[in-house]
Amino acid sequence: MVLRILAVLAIAVLIYFAVQAFRGGPTMERNHPFQGAAEAATPEGLQKATFGSGCFWCTEAFFQRLKGVHSVVSGYSGGESKNPTYEDVCSGTTGHAEVTQITYDPKLISFAELLEVFWQTHDPTTMNRQGNDVGTQYRSAIFYHNDEQRKLAEHYKAELDKSGAFRGPIVTEITPFKEFYPAERYHQNYFNLNGSQPYCAMIIRPKVDKFEKVFHDKLKTE
Repeated sequence: MVLRILAVLAIAVLIYFAVQAFRGGPTMERNHPFQGAAEAATPEGLQKATFGSGCFWCTEAFFQRLKGVHSVVSGYSGGESKNPTYEDVCSGTTGHAEVTQITYDPKLISFAELLEVFWQTHDPTTMNRQGNDVGTQYRSAIFYHNDEQRKLAEHYKAELDKSGAFRGPIVTEITPFKEFYPAERYHQNYFNLNGSQPYCAMIIRPKVDKFEKVFHDKLKTE
């Protein structure tokens, strides 16, 4: 029993230090490849969706795997502060949420299908919280880019509430998109680049495996 407890504690310590190191701990050098730069133009024929659904390390990995998704960038949106850093957003004073901005081909995947993934890969009933991650930066949010996205988001939110699909009322914020600030370089493509790290292996990998089983018919084949 003692050995088992020690093993559990050792794993917990590894996860803690992995999170601190890769989420901008005290010794992490800041690296902002896009900070202060204008948002990249959307390629012709593609569209953008911006979702807040908790830690972007997980949500980025989900949307990257979908057919029709051109790119996914982790970042910050929904607040008033200009060019926020990760530390700024974590302070809870910027008003920004952690988000993923998805550039997709509407001929291959619709906004409604992206919403389906959004609703099923986080808990939209918890205010400013996803699991152990607590704070306004982890709020459930849809930042719509046009009126069609707004109508679809509001429609599906109302239908899901009516159906009782979740254990409580949906608290997802549905507001117009204003500005997007890409996160620091070490946050981008995080799971794909750091899959062997303890946090990725023990926390994100099981979620990705479950996602791939549920949405197997929507996954990229390459």
